[in-house]
Amino acid sequence: MRVADFHFDLPEQLIARHPLAERRASRLLQLDGPSGELRHGQFTDLLGQLRAGDLMVFNNTRVIPARLFGQKASGGKLEVLVERVLDQYRVLAHVRSSKSPKPGSQILIEGGGEAEMVTRHDALFELRFAEPVLALLERVGHMPLPPYIDRPDDEADRERYQTVYAEKAGAVAAPTAGLHFDDELLAAIRAKGVDTAFVTLHVGAGTFQPVRVERIEDHHMHSEWLEVGQDVVDAVAACRARGGRVVAVGTTSVRSLETAARDGELKPFSGDTDIFIYPGRPFHVVDALVTNFHLPESTLLMLVSAFAGYSETMAAYREAVAQGYRFFSYGDAMFITRNPAARGPEV
Repeated sequence: MRVADFHFDLPEQLIARHPLAERRASRLLQLDGPSGELRHGQFTDLLGQLRAGDLMVFNNTRVIPARLFGQKASGGKLEVLVERVLDQYRVLAHVRSSKSPKPGSQILIEGGGEAEMVTRHDALFELRFAEPVLALLERVGHMPLPPYIDRPDDEADRERYQTVYAEKAGAVAAPTAGLHFDDELLAAIRAKGVDTAFVTLHVGAGTFQPVRVERIEDHHMHSEWLEVGQDVVDAVAACRARGGRVVAVGTTSVRSLETAARDGELKPFSGDTDIFIYPGRPFHVVDALVTNFHLPESTLLMLVSAFAGYSETMAAYREAVAQGYRFFSYGDAMFITRNPAARGPEV
């Protein structure tokens, strides 16, 4: 399969650079995977698609203010984007500067704080901070908005680039399908008899990296840390026993569940995953998916195509562009039921 098969033309004005006034105010494009049928509506129409006995699985990762500005002790300006927190004081980070800092060099953080460059791990720099890193980030860090939101972050992003159920700090990008849910909608979902469960996947900056190979099969995914607990395994088993569907909220929830069920059986899992789901890969757990609209030629678009079918997905995206849906992190959403006969672009 070629990466170019997953290209589509997106007008610049359809990229959502700011959130709507209300989380639930987004539009919802519903795609029935087996038939390819499309229906247009509002995000609150999701309630009508859910059934008593279903299980919704959310990613409860919390986005940290992972972007720092500063300078080397020698005076050169730089920008730090934390990729992963290693422990209380150490992180792996991307560092942008005219010249890369050398091991042992000091970094002075804008707003107060300092770090030492310890060593380099390929493209990432290991930094050790002089104070607990999460506290420093909360004090002087900036929310790490995606590169296609080409504006500085503001105070509102601290709340809106975060799900209302965010709990476990560690992500440097939001699980954006969850941004549409507010407390009132979650209460209505539970009142309908829909169960909920939470996995954790700390989304990394690699989620925005372009696929730099021509053949999909040659791409190697970046690693991200996730945890699927025994409580989630039990909730899925109970859902299956009562005839309900497992509805994943976001591609990160899909990757979490399918990583934990790689051998065909869902088991507790904690650790790194580099699972790459593209057309032809089986799904062992997820029956329906809530997701945003993704970048052209991205691994997330490939995952959706594996779930709904390539031709069905690309037709849905063409319709979304034609109907002026808002794209990417602060954009609109889709509700997709899995196509058991999903095919790739070569068929």
